[in-house]
Amino acid sequence: MKIGLIAGYGKISLIAARILSANDHDVVIIALSESVSENLSPYSRKIYTVSVTQIKKILKILKEEDIKSVLFAGKITKELIYSNLKFDMLAVKTLLNLKDRKDDTIMLAVVDLLKNEGIKVLKQTEILKSLLAGKGVFTKKKPDKKQLEDIRFGLDSAIELGRLDIGQTVVVKNKAVMAVEAIEGTDAAIERGCRLARGKAVVVKTAKPRQDERFDVPTVGIDTLKKIADNNGSVLAVEAGRTFVVDFEECVKFADKHGLIFLSAEGVDNDV
Repeated sequence: MKIGLIAGYGKISLIAARILSANDHDVVIIALSESVSENLSPYSRKIYTVSVTQIKKILKILKEEDIKSVLFAGKITKELIYSNLKFDMLAVKTLLNLKDRKDDTIMLAVVDLLKNEGIKVLKQTEILKSLLAGKGVFTKKKPDKKQLEDIRFGLDSAIELGRLDIGQTVVVKNKAVMAVEAIEGTDAAIERGCRLARGKAVVVKTAKPRQDERFDVPTVGIDTLKKIADNNGSVLAVEAGRTFVVDFEECVKFADKHGLIFLSAEGVDNDV
């Protein structure tokens, strides 16, 4: 099957391209920046580099390539949108007609544009299901009673944050929220939260209660754990079955080496 891969930042775009290619799909890649396209050439016969704000051009490419299915992979953030002022008229019209500028609102508008052109957006969780975190404590070090309380508190807080479509990550200490993720992204939230916590903060990342599995599935990896270690955090907790973990074994080794706790828990009942 011919699939268009709309590739944002991060290693998950590379993994998606590799998986699609390994399953004998004819992959056409639309990279949203030059830096994204550099490592993807082995997995596609054709790569286009197009700004995320050039929606009309993206649709034109998909139509010319006769692509009926697309997969979003990698970070496609509002920061990326706002850093590039070269909006085409379709992008301007789409943004002006939105009820708000929340992530889901923007992405669903793009999905609708694709649907109107007869293009289906595939679920990330189906193509990348091997990356979904199973339930459990992955590291040698286990959470103590106080950390478990913070994890449960953080899960509840992150889910409510997601319900409002603000972000997916909270930083917690002593059952108080130190920071929440907004437009600045996960890394900046971790830095700010760990600084305010003055060490031993718990970082929790969850899916939204009504997570659309076609885009923005929560993702963590070695860079997330490095950011926590560099800022004297203590725990990374993600939602089981609804969070992608990139380079799982490498993540566990790093966490063990640096004395971190890395686990995945049920977000609904907070069963850790």
